[in-house]
Amino acid sequence: MKRLTKTLLALVGLFVVAIVLILLFVNANSFRPAIEKQLTATLGRDVKLGKVSLSLFSWSLIVRDLSIADDPAFSSAPFLTATEVRIGISLWPLIFSHQLNIRSFQIEAPQIIVIRAANGAWNFSSLGRLPASGDSARDANAQSASGISKGAVPQLPDHLFIGRIVIEAGHAVIGSLPAQGPPRVYEHVNLTARDFSFASQFAIEGGATLAAGGTIRGTGHVGPINRDDAATSPIDAQISVKHFDPVATGFIDTNTGVSLLADIDMHAASDGQTLTTGGAVHIQNLKLRKNAAATPKPLTITYRGTYRAKENTGQIEDAAVKIGDAAIHANGTFQTITHGTEYPILNLKLAGQNLSIDELQPLMSAAAIRLPNDSMLQGGTLSMNLTITGPAKSLDVTAPITLANTHLVGFDSGSKIHGIAALSGIKTGDTTDFESLRVYVRITGAGVVVDQINAVIEGMGELTGRGTVSTADQLDFNLTVKGAPTKGISKVGVGILTKLNGSGGSSGNGSGVPMHVTGTSEEPYITADVGSIVRRGAG
Repeated sequence: MKRLTKTLLALVGLFVVAIVLILLFVNANSFRPAIEKQLTATLGRDVKLGKVSLSLFSWSLIVRDLSIADDPAFSSAPFLTATEVRIGISLWPLIFSHQLNIRSFQIEAPQIIVIRAANGAWNFSSLGRLPASGDSARDANAQSASGISKGAVPQLPDHLFIGRIVIEAGHAVIGSLPAQGPPRVYEHVNLTARDFSFASQFAIEGGATLAAGGTIRGTGHVGPINRDDAATSPIDAQISVKHFDPVATGFIDTNTGVSLLADIDMHAASDGQTLTTGGAVHIQNLKLRKNAAATPKPLTITYRGTYRAKENTGQIEDAAVKIGDAAIHANGTFQTITHGTEYPILNLKLAGQNLSIDELQPLMSAAAIRLPNDSMLQGGTLSMNLTITGPAKSLDVTAPITLANTHLVGFDSGSKIHGIAALSGIKTGDTTDFESLRVYVRITGAGVVVDQINAVIEGMGELTGRGTVSTADQLDFNLTVKGAPTKGISKVGVGILTKLNGSGGSSGNGSGVPMHVTGTSEEPYITADVGSIVRRGAG
């Protein structure tokens, strides 16, 4: 037992002596200039390190204070800074041959500044860019002149391969050049790359915290790295975003009035030139205008499309949101333009056929669409074919819109038409029934033009005309109501139409009665030219 104890003590003593000898033999900080030069050559950026120490317990070099320069075309401030870096190494090659074999690279709590220029280039695009042949020769001469020789200091391999690169608890700021509004900030950035090499594909996984409690997570593969432009390296990833608030994160301007929360599940793949993406977006609490009511039920949009970063253009092949048993589909193109500020130019088609009016009510509320006297549409269907063109801040929207068999509940058109309500035989109530309504709408920054109005209203007849809605919501409509086929119209309605048209029947051959609509969409004021009825009757 005493012999065993002595043996164990001797082994412990040898271990302690070995550690002391290694620490005396290996002055890790003396490797710092060579490591800086090799990292600078590998990344194509000036790299500065603080004090370097050796940790035998973790078999790693501990680096205090790391700084990686930015591309000078973007900023003179560092691209990345960190107070501590752990470089996992193979210990024996370092001790006996001064060869630096990196097994892992772990950066603790780095501060990362990412910048995108107006032409679409990123400040990380030049990371890893190979120097020109003349530059390589100058670097070699400089190293020789400094007294650094191969075998005396650690050397990085020509073809860099690192088993694991880790970024933990990072803080990333994404801005633009020139600056366009506040930058986007991502906290708790974590990223792991396994089997990293510039020359081959490698696995990645990571995530970050977004503003307002959102998170983003992703897994996939990157590479081989494009040494001329790292931003155009191939990538294939599955991405999940939870509780995404586009207003809080700076993707949507607060002045638009649009707000929502979204969960996104998407697949993205890029060949370095074109990004192909598709997935599903689950939207809650959608508001399309200020003072609108948020949608009470979530919406799910499925989509697929492509994006070309260099040209800053994209194509939506199809985006669909289910509305009851039908769906609204969108497709088209977009291009991002920078002129003082960044904004997209759209060319989209938005179509839906036989959409349930009742199912559309939440979207109407989200868009703050207010009908006369707080009335609401019930029952029936809506069909539309919208064309959306121009800059997002001043869109031009045109569309034929058709409603069928719907009811405007809470608005009695008969009693609201001044000059007609006194005519005998008119039936009033709290609902206006539309057998059909067809309009052609154009929406611009100057207001709304409603043309080619054609409606068949039960109990009244056929209404035609056109009008405008100003940006201040002032109505100016000139309409004509006249006889329509009696199918679907009550007997009382036939009598009304006879009086309105000054004809002997309801065939619709009369000239009709002109009506003028003013006021606002919530409080319209409708007047009929009763004088024309009197003049017709006198004739």
